[in-house]
Amino acid sequence: MTGKQLEITYGPARAVVDTAGGGLRAFEVGGVPYAETYADEPPMGCGAVLVPWPNRVAGATWTQHGETHHLEVTEAARGNAIHGLVRHETWSVVSHEDGVVTLEVTVDGAPGWPFPFRTGISYSLSASGLTVEHTVENLGEKPMPFGVGTHPYPRPGNTDVDDCVLTLAAHTVLPVDLDTLNPNGSPIDVTGTEYDFGEGRPLRDVGLDTAFGGCEPGPDGLVRHSVRSGASGVELWAQPVFRWVQVFTSEFPGKGARAVAIEPMTCPPDALNSGVDLLWLRPGESWAGRWGITPLGA
Repeated sequence: MTGKQLEITYGPARAVVDTAGGGLRAFEVGGVPYAETYADEPPMGCGAVLVPWPNRVAGATWTQHGETHHLEVTEAARGNAIHGLVRHETWSVVSHEDGVVTLEVTVDGAPGWPFPFRTGISYSLSASGLTVEHTVENLGEKPMPFGVGTHPYPRPGNTDVDDCVLTLAAHTVLPVDLDTLNPNGSPIDVTGTEYDFGEGRPLRDVGLDTAFGGCEPGPDGLVRHSVRSGASGVELWAQPVFRWVQVFTSEFPGKGARAVAIEPMTCPPDALNSGVDLLWLRPGESWAGRWGITPLGA
């Protein structure tokens, strides 16, 4: 899949978006990177847009109202359907102006997904950083369940991730089966556990591929997660509808160092089966939600 790279700028800020998958390819301010980037194909889901579900559907099978649907297996090693239907599609450009680009793609049915829909994404730059807005519209004749997520790797400028502290606005962690990475229990309170990042914890030697829930907004009404060293670093904010966040740490290809993905999600893994925090659209209805990346100390 080959896409077109679209650049937007605002003062010293610059972002690059790819029509292949509609994802974020780069975000920097004054030449300093605040999102991981890549040369060719996006590694490890970097920048991917996750609609109409984030994370995994166990066994690529889900049931609603007594009807069982069989999705394409897209995580062969574990037998799951992962990260939705649009990250390998070519998105259309709706508008491309200084500081703003908007893309959209229509899915007119897919194996295991009998709901035609249109989803859009808008990336905009301002003095405060990058804002991303998702839209979803039900084009069908039946109510459609869905979830929205995205897969950015916020980068704390030129500081090594392992020299930073991770802070999450999450209060629960979702236990999973270690072989399939699908949920196998109810959310657990993180207070006092190794998964408690409420006051910040150093990232060095911490390995995560973990879904956190109970993400609560602060006084300004936004959920905020951060990776920082002192006063500098990067923050990922989201509207309260993104009440879940997947955090993934790994060596990042081509970087020679680790990176951390902070993935805002409206629902947990396997929500199509559990029903937890699923969103619904009646025929003709649409939905919108926002998140963003803010450089700290830039």
